[in-house]
Amino acid sequence: MSSRALVKPQMRGLLAKRLRFHIVGAVIVSLGVAAFYKFAVAEPRKKAYADFYRNYDSMKDFEEMRKAGIFQNAK
Repeated sequence: MSSRALVKPQMRGLLAKRLRFHIVGAVIVSLGVAAFYKFAVAEPRKKAYADFYRNYDSMKDFEEMRKAGIFQNAK
């Protein structure tokens, strides 16, 4: 056997230390995912809706659907 003693493993505070590390990591990852979703999904979707409704004429669309026979009460 070696002459030096084995180093005891750290047991006290180990859970708190690991939780602190993993919580910080989880917060960083969640902020990254939220930012990715905002700029990759939400902003293009808002822009697409704004572009669609910029030139949308609801009465024209209604008349086309009425002529196609979609509505039963509107003649």
